[in-house]
Amino acid sequence: MRDPSPYRVCFVCTGNICRSPMAEYVFRAHAVEAGLDGLLEVDSAGTGPWHEGDGADRRAIDVLTAHGYEQDHIARQFQAEWFDRLDLVIALDSGHLHELRALAPTPHDAAKVRLLRAYDPDADHDALGGLDVPDPYFGGLDDFEECLEMIESASGGLLDAVAEAIDTAEKIDTAEQGAESARGEHASAAGGPDAGKETA
Repeated sequence: MRDPSPYRVCFVCTGNICRSPMAEYVFRAHAVEAGLDGLLEVDSAGTGPWHEGDGADRRAIDVLTAHGYEQDHIARQFQAEWFDRLDLVIALDSGHLHELRALAPTPHDAAKVRLLRAYDPDADHDALGGLDVPDPYFGGLDDFEECLEMIESASGGLLDAVAEAIDTAEKIDTAEQGAESARGEHASAAGGPDAGKETA
C-alpha cells in the first residue's frame, strides 16, 4: 500500500515576513495538536520579492514567541508553478486573493486560493474588507497582536476543512486500492488452473 501524499497548504501575504509566517506557524501548531502531523505540509510565501531570504519581522517573532509558537522562518516569493503541488493557497487579504488567482495557470488552480478569514465564523463576511487580515507592518506591537488574534480565530475552521479534505482523500485512496485488489483477484482467478475448462 502506497503512502498517501501529504495535503499541502501555503499561506501568502505581501512580503512573507509578517502575516503569512504568523499564519504558517499558528496553523502548523494547531495541526500537530490535532494529530495531523505527517499528513499535512504547511508553508508560506509573499506575492513580491522584497524580503526574500530575510527572517520574519522582529515584532512577529516576539508575538509568536509570547504566545508559545516556535518559528524558524526564511521569506520567499510565491511562484506560479507551485500551484500544481498545492492543495490550498490561503491569502491573508483580498488583494493577495486577486493577485494569486490572476497568477494561477488554470481555473482549477485559481479555485485553490481562499481567504483565511473566510474560515472564521465570527468574521463579518458582508463588510468591505471584513475578511482581510490588516497588514501590521507599519503599526506597532498591538497591531501584530490583533493580527495573531484574527489568525487564531480562523485557524480552527481552516483546520476542520483541511481535516475533512484529508479524510475524504484517504477514503478515495482506500476505495481505489480495494478496486485494484478486486481486479487483481479477478485476473488471477481467470488465469488459474481451471481457466478455460468446461463445466458439466
